[in-house]
Amino acid sequence: MIDFHDVMYRIKKILLNQTQQEKILDRDIASSLGLDPQYFAVIKKRKKIPYEQLALFCRQHKISMNWILMEQKPQYLT
Repeated sequence: MIDFHDVMYRIKKILLNQTQQEKILDRDIASSLGLDPQYFAVIKKRKKIPYEQLALFCRQHKISMNWILMEQKPQYLT
């Protein structure tokens, strides 16, 4: 089963690498996925993965969706 928190942790790792910020907040993740922060709080509570927004995020950052969802290698697409 795909865990919401694991998926968001991997997104957070990508954002930390790209932005060089010390800390990535939920609102940063929501913004990178194109979601309203309040809606992100709701789906976080329900542990609902936003697959469509995640697919767009992966395409934009050239990241494998398999890596985001199930931590399958390779991480980056060429």
